[in-house]
Amino acid sequence: VQLQASGGGLVQAGGSLRLSCSISGRTFTTYAWFRQAPGKEREFLAGRRLTGGSTKYADSVKGRFTISRDSASNTVYLQMNSLKADDAAVYYCAADSRSLIFAALDRDDQYAYWGQGTQVTVSS
Repeated sequence: VQLQASGGGLVQAGGSLRLSCSISGRTFTTYAWFRQAPGKEREFLAGRRLTGGSTKYADSVKGRFTISRDSASNTVYLQMNSLKADDAAVYYCAADSRSLIFAALDRDDQYAYWGQGTQVTVSS
Protein backbone atom coordinates (compact mmCIF):
# COMPACT_ATOMS: atom_id res chain seq x y z
CA VAL A 1 0.00 0.00 0.00
CA GLN A 2 1.35 3.40 -1.00
CA LEU A 3 0.04 6.96 -0.75
CA GLN A 4 1.88 9.38 -3.02
CA ALA A 5 1.18 13.08 -2.48
CA SER A 6 2.01 15.62 -5.16
CA GLY A 7 1.02 19.02 -6.48
CA GLY A 8 2.74 21.25 -3.99
CA GLY A 9 4.82 24.22 -5.03
CA LEU A 10 5.18 27.97 -4.86
CA VAL A 11 2.06 30.08 -5.28
CA GLN A 12 1.26 33.74 -4.71
CA ALA A 13 -1.10 34.73 -1.96
CA GLY A 14 -4.63 34.60 -3.28
CA GLY A 15 -3.77 31.87 -5.72
CA SER A 16 -4.83 28.24 -5.96
CA LEU A 17 -3.26 24.80 -5.92
CA ARG A 18 -4.64 21.31 -6.23
CA LEU A 19 -2.89 18.59 -4.30
CA SER A 20 -3.20 14.97 -5.34
CA CYS A 21 -2.80 11.79 -3.33
CA SER A 22 -2.47 8.75 -5.53
CA ILE A 23 -3.28 5.56 -3.67
CA SER A 24 -2.11 2.15 -4.78
CA GLY A 25 -2.59 -1.23 -3.25
CA ARG A 26 -6.09 -0.94 -1.85
CA THR A 27 -9.19 1.20 -1.52
CA PHE A 28 -9.84 2.96 1.76
CA THR A 29 -13.05 4.17 3.36
CA THR A 30 -11.85 7.34 5.06
CA TYR A 31 -9.45 9.96 3.70
CA ALA A 32 -7.99 13.16 5.04
CA TRP A 33 -5.49 15.92 4.53
CA PHE A 34 -3.27 17.36 7.24
CA ARG A 35 -0.44 19.86 7.20
CA GLN A 36 2.51 20.74 9.37
CA ALA A 37 4.36 24.03 9.39
CA PRO A 38 7.84 24.39 10.92
CA GLY A 39 7.68 24.50 14.69
CA LYS A 40 3.97 23.68 14.76
CA GLU A 41 1.92 20.58 15.42
CA ARG A 42 0.30 18.68 12.61
CA GLU A 43 -3.02 20.28 11.76
CA PHE A 44 -6.16 18.66 10.38
CA LEU A 45 -7.57 20.27 7.24
CA ALA A 46 -10.24 18.09 5.68
CA GLY A 47 -11.58 14.57 6.02
CA ARG A 48 -14.12 12.51 4.14
CA ARG A 49 -15.75 9.20 4.87
CA LEU A 50 -17.09 7.48 1.77
CA THR A 51 -19.87 5.60 3.55
CA GLY A 52 -22.57 8.16 4.14
CA GLY A 53 -20.52 10.88 2.46
CA SER A 54 -19.55 12.61 5.70
CA THR A 55 -17.10 15.47 5.21
CA LYS A 56 -15.39 17.66 7.78
CA TYR A 57 -13.26 20.78 7.44
CA ALA A 58 -11.14 22.74 9.83
CA ASP A 59 -12.47 26.23 10.47
CA SER A 60 -9.21 27.68 9.14
CA VAL A 61 -9.86 26.30 5.64
CA LYS A 62 -13.64 26.01 5.45
CA GLY A 63 -14.91 27.68 2.30
CA ARG A 64 -11.42 27.77 0.74
CA PHE A 65 -10.37 24.09 0.58
CA THR A 66 -12.28 21.16 -0.87
CA ILE A 67 -11.52 17.47 -0.48
CA SER A 68 -12.62 15.09 -3.21
CA ARG A 69 -11.88 11.66 -4.59
CA ASP A 70 -11.81 10.11 -8.01
CA SER A 71 -12.79 6.47 -7.64
CA ALA A 72 -11.57 5.46 -11.10
CA SER A 73 -7.99 6.48 -10.37
CA ASN A 74 -8.18 6.00 -6.58
CA THR A 75 -6.84 9.50 -6.12
CA VAL A 76 -7.79 11.97 -3.41
CA TYR A 77 -7.55 15.69 -4.08
CA LEU A 78 -7.35 18.83 -2.03
CA GLN A 79 -8.37 21.92 -3.97
CA MET A 80 -6.97 24.98 -2.24
CA ASN A 81 -8.19 28.46 -3.15
CA SER A 82 -7.49 31.93 -1.77
CA LEU A 83 -4.20 30.78 -0.32
CA LYS A 84 -2.63 32.81 2.44
CA ALA A 85 0.89 33.01 3.83
CA ASP A 86 -0.31 31.00 6.85
CA ASP A 87 -1.15 28.09 4.55
CA ALA A 88 2.53 27.42 3.88
CA ALA A 89 3.40 23.97 5.22
CA VAL A 90 4.10 20.39 4.29
CA TYR A 91 0.80 18.77 3.34
CA TYR A 92 0.07 15.12 4.04
CA CYS A 93 -2.66 12.81 2.87
CA ALA A 94 -3.90 10.07 5.15
CA ALA A 95 -6.24 7.13 4.84
CA ASP A 96 -7.84 4.40 6.89
CA SER A 97 -9.88 1.34 6.04
CA ARG A 98 -12.43 2.01 8.79
CA SER A 99 -15.48 4.23 8.49
CA LEU A 100 -14.43 6.78 11.07
CA ILE A 101 -17.18 8.59 12.89
CA PHE A 102 -17.52 12.31 12.22
CA ALA A 103 -15.95 13.23 15.56
CA ALA A 104 -12.83 11.24 14.70
CA LEU A 105 -12.22 12.53 11.20
CA ASP A 106 -9.87 15.23 12.49
CA ARG A 107 -7.75 12.93 14.68
CA ASP A 108 -4.42 12.07 13.11
CA ASP A 109 -4.02 9.04 15.37
CA GLN A 110 -7.00 7.41 13.65
CA TYR A 111 -5.31 7.12 10.25
CA ALA A 112 -3.13 4.10 9.61
CA TYR A 113 -1.69 5.11 6.27
CA TRP A 114 0.16 8.31 5.35
CA GLY A 115 1.70 9.85 2.28
CA GLN A 116 5.17 11.34 2.29
CA GLY A 117 4.13 14.99 2.20
CA THR A 118 4.30 17.75 -0.38
CA GLN A 119 5.57 21.26 0.29
CA VAL A 120 3.35 24.29 -0.25
CA THR A 121 4.95 27.72 -0.18
CA VAL A 122 2.90 30.90 -0.38
CA SER A 123 4.54 34.18 -1.31
CA SER A 124 3.00 37.45 -0.17
